[in-house]
Amino acid sequence: MTPHLTAKRFSNIINHCSSLLLVIGFTTSLSISLHSQATPTPSTPPPFTVEEVGINERLGQLAALDGMLKDEDGKSVSLRTLINKPTILTLNYFRCAGICTPQLNGVVDVLNKTQAEPGKDFQVITVSFDERDTSEIAAQKRTNYLREITRPFPPTAWRFLTGDAATTRAIADSVGFKFKKQGDDFIHAGAIMFLSPKGEVTRYMYGVTYLPADLQLAAQEAARSEARPTINKWLKICFSYDPEGRRYVINFTRIGAFIVLGGALTFLLVLLRKGRRTKSESKEKA
Repeated sequence: MTPHLTAKRFSNIINHCSSLLLVIGFTTSLSISLHSQATPTPSTPPPFTVEEVGINERLGQLAALDGMLKDEDGKSVSLRTLINKPTILTLNYFRCAGICTPQLNGVVDVLNKTQAEPGKDFQVITVSFDERDTSEIAAQKRTNYLREITRPFPPTAWRFLTGDAATTRAIADSVGFKFKKQGDDFIHAGAIMFLSPKGEVTRYMYGVTYLPADLQLAAQEAARSEARPTINKWLKICFSYDPEGRRYVINFTRIGAFIVLGGALTFLLVLLRKGRRTKSESKEKA
């Protein structure tokens, strides 16, 4: 009886392995197919690298505070004179037709929902890194976005600043924000940075949408000068930023790999449990 059971177990193992190979083959083919449809392979490599347009977190470090910028009225100001409370820093350019508008709309949305009090618990400063942007454009942008805020919001709690290329580049570099000029546009990622009242970088939030509770907590941490690592950076496992398309896209290859790995581990566990159960039954019949 033992040989009969052994042969049966061997046959079951072969069947299970065949099924697993079919699942792996199908899942891999599906993930590759979906990835090919979502992100077509370009004929030429993009003119940038992740290091050139990504974000290198500078938690706990001081932002460049002393460079002279222009406010909405054309007056000279510096971040040092403006930052005296927890500050949300956004780096954009005002002619951006890509990620900047969705990102600033996301800022408006979270400002409308958060319980934190603007002008007291936090403020927002948007700096354009395009030296062609003027104070007049900044003033118009500020007016447009303040109109979208449906709660009491002092205008001084959201500033729109411009400056020369060297000054804005220094600010971006100091907080680890990378961007690259391409033609008349810029390639860059989407994120907001939180600064303490002393100008220290305390938190990063990636993407173009933000949770009110996260903003409130980040503002409280910034008030205490507590630098916190970015928890949601794990999303990069399944999402990749496409700087050329200025959007986040699902990385189907990575997801497919995780599905295959998860399926293989599940199969192995099931096989081990069945093997133990068969062995126990064999002993009982013997």
